[in-house]
Order: sequence, then C-alpha cells, then structure tokens
Amino acid sequence: MDNERGTLRSARAGVTNAPLDRARLPRSRRPVGEPADPGSSSPWILMYHSVAVEEEDPYQLTVSPERFAEQIAWLHRRGRRGVSVRELMRARAHGRGDKLVGLTFDDGYADFARYAVPILQAYGFTATAYVVADLLGQDNGWDVEGPRKKLLTVEEVTELAAAGWEIGSHGLGHQALPGLPADVIAVQTRESRRLLEEVVGGPVTGFCYPYGAVDAPAALAVRDAGYDYACAIAHSALTGRFALPRCYVGDRDGAWRLRAKRGRHRLRDAVTELRHGRRILAERAVTERRP
Repeated sequence: MDNERGTLRSARAGVTNAPLDRARLPRSRRPVGEPADPGSSSPWILMYHSVAVEEEDPYQLTVSPERFAEQIAWLHRRGRRGVSVRELMRARAHGRGDKLVGLTFDDGYADFARYAVPILQAYGFTATAYVVADLLGQDNGWDVEGPRKKLLTVEEVTELAAAGWEIGSHGLGHQALPGLPADVIAVQTRESRRLLEEVVGGPVTGFCYPYGAVDAPAALAVRDAGYDYACAIAHSALTGRFALPRCYVGDRDGAWRLRAKRGRHRLRDAVTELRHGRRILAERAVTERRP
C-alpha cells in the first residue's frame, strides 16, 4: 500500500467482492470458550481509547496526558509492566505473565502516537492499538455526540508496527458484530485482517470487538478468521481467549480507583470461572444420562 486512499479503496472493494469460503485463512482449532491459558484466570487488561485534552467528553473516552502519565507511573511503581496483548498472551503461555498488564487503545486515534507512545516508551512499556481498517486517516464519525477525533493514518500505522507496537483489528467500519448476517461478519473480520496485514507488512493476530459487543457467532467468526485472540469488555459466558475481559480506564482513575478496579476484575474472574465450572458439570451430567 503506497497511500491511504489506496487502502480505503481496497477495503471497500473487499466488502463487496470478498469470497465467503475460508481458503485464504486457516480455521483455528481452538474452542471459542477456551481459557486464555488453561487452568489460569483472565489476564488483567486495561482499556483506553483517547489520550488528549478535551473540553467536552460525553462518552468519557479521553484521558489527559497528565493523568495517563500518572497511571503509567503507578503501574511502574507497583512493579508491573504494561505490554501489548500479543506479548501478554505469549508470556502467559510460558508462565511468565504475573507482573504484566495488557494495555489496549481502541479505535486507533491519532493522539495515541502523539501522547501515549512517548509516555509508554519512557517506562519501557508497549501496547496494542486496535484500528478501524476502512477509516484510517478519517475520524470517529460513529461518536455522534462526541468531539471529532482524527484517526491514525496508513503511514502512522505502518511506522508504529515497524517500531514494534502491536496493531490489531477493530473491524472495517466500527460496526457492532452481533446481529449481522454471517457473511457480513466474515467480511468484517477477515477483510479487516487482510487489509491491515498489507499495511503493517506482517501478521495481525488480535481482534477487538467494536463497542465491546460480542456473541457466539461473532466469536466463532473471529476464531475462524485466523486470529489468535480477541478482546471484549465485560466478563460473560464467552469469557476466554476470544472474549477477553478488560478494565475501562478513564480520566478520573487515580491510584486507589485502579487498585479497586484490579480487585473487581479478580472478583468477576472468580465468579466467571465458578459459573463455567458449573456449566461444564451440568453438561457432563446431561451427557452421562443419555442412553
């Protein structure tokens, strides 16, 4: 891809002409409900959106650079290191993720490169930026009541990936997946991955559900599109590798609120694991009663 217009044009062509078979992307054998790591709780992943100065923020998606620096410094003082979800998953698979925290930035705002990256680099942290493949270089038109925010351009995404920052998919046009026809969901997941892989020049293995909205068909489509993991928001019956829960972080979150959110995450994780265990036992009981 030589320029932003070419990428956007390719994306729109992909929506119309993409074949619906799965020949180009291998079908994963991972069950949708598989834990992020067998026998372990969900990793702690923080969910950011925009790091900037905004007078109006009706959706509470913006954290000021000063507050963001305080939050990152707090993690550092606590002996934790912020990393991309890709790095977090790899580390946990090898039993080395205890002190790691996933840092994610939804929507791919341009202020990620301007404000967040320098602060993270100062502490040796990394992060994942989930970008909207068909809207690179445009703005957040889906936030009707919020301020217009510029999105990362193709060139910026390319540079970030080359510098080691993980780029993940946030779909083609920031459209919630639940309720869409199966073929449309397939295009949203597969084509956004294909387009971004052209931009970054390498594999794109992470997906983030727009608005955090996920159901079983969406999770299955993401798995079958060849992603290694996917981020949601809330704990649910789907919590696992393809619906990782995350903690929202806002401008009001200082040290004590972050500690409280860490505790709440652990509590919700325990409840979710208990419910998963009960469901598995119930399913086994039904199976055993069958003739």
